[in-house]
Formats: sequence, structure tokens, C-alpha cells
Amino acid sequence: MTNESKSESRQPKVPQKEKKEKRSEKNQDKPIRWYNFRLIPIWLRILLVLVLLIVAGAAGLMIGYGVIGSGEPLDALKQDTWQHMLDIINGKE
Repeated sequence: MTNESKSESRQPKVPQKEKKEKRSEKNQDKPIRWYNFRLIPIWLRILLVLVLLIVAGAAGLMIGYGVIGSGEPLDALKQDTWQHMLDIINGKE
């Protein structure tokens, strides 16, 4: 057996017809262009996400300390409160 007999039995692949979009007659000669533009630049998106993360973290601290812990919500953002917690953790008090 040779490879020639196998190749003869194969039928050549027929290329499929490309689908064309419906376009008006006056725009047939112009190529389709896709314009890619951003309303909000990447650097502003990153900055916005960081600010939202900080706001969400602060809101979570205030809810956790004020509502669940039955303390004053704004005390959760004070440095004295965090220093007191660190002192308790480290065994200084």
C-alpha cells in the first residue's frame, strides 16, 4: 500500500462562502471601521476602584464597631481605638 491511494480518495476542501453584512449601495466601497473609545480612562477607573474600596472598608468598620459592637460608629476611625486594640492583642494592658 502506498500513500497515493489514500490521498486520491480524499475530496478537496471547498472554501465556505464568507458572510457579507448588508450595506447600502453608496457604502459598498468603504471598509467597515470599528471605533474603540473609552468614556472613562483606565487610570481613572483604577483610582475610582481604590477610592470605593477605601469607602467600603470604612463603612464596614463603622457598621461593625457601631452597630454590632454597640459603640460609637465614628470611634472606629480614630487612631486611639486602634492603638487600644493593638495594646490588648500584644498584652500591654
